[in-house]
Amino acid sequence: MIPWSLLDTAQMPDGGGELRLKRRGSEFSIFLDNYELMNSRRGGSEKALATLGCERIRPRERPQVLIGGLGMGFTLAATLAAVGVDAQIVVAELVPEVIGWARGAMAEVFGKSLDDPRVHIHEADVGQLIRSNPSTYDAILLDVDNGPEGLTRKANDALYDLEGLRAAHAALRAGGVLAVWSSGPDSRFTQRLRKAGFDVEEASARANGSRGARHIIWIAIRGVR
Repeated sequence: MIPWSLLDTAQMPDGGGELRLKRRGSEFSIFLDNYELMNSRRGGSEKALATLGCERIRPRERPQVLIGGLGMGFTLAATLAAVGVDAQIVVAELVPEVIGWARGAMAEVFGKSLDDPRVHIHEADVGQLIRSNPSTYDAILLDVDNGPEGLTRKANDALYDLEGLRAAHAALRAGGVLAVWSSGPDSRFTQRLRKAGFDVEEASARANGSRGARHIIWIAIRGVR
């Protein structure tokens, strides 16, 4: 077995711990301290987040998509495949080193996605973009932290509480979609989505195609009114 090599580290804001980028042969992994957050061989559910989230906006002209969290680019690549050539995709990533890893050590994982003219990378808190852009987005795809039960940053809870969900509702255009990835189910979160005004569906997706851990994706739709 090839041992892991540590390539780089980054500090999470607000004392949220240390991110560690590791490589083993052609495999990459990002750890939070000693907990593995993501792996380049397991991106199935992140791809499903984009596919399911963008399915309902496919007929729209010039759709605006906001992705919360760059990660290893699985959601971004799947979004590019799911929308047309006239789409605009904004990716909000809070940790600048993660953006650097995407353009550097993990460039082979990202391929040409970051150079696509539809893509705009913002070093920013996705919650701030949501709150400051009402009635702007056709889809918001949140792959932030471990989902509603945050692991990396306490401030992420503000994305998933009732006030944060109402802000996401306001940031969407009529009929727009909020898609949320989570490592596991959360019935209270489903209730909060409904209370915030969304029609809610819940799906599951495997981390690695038909294998691996089963993750949860919420598809929350803003009404047409």
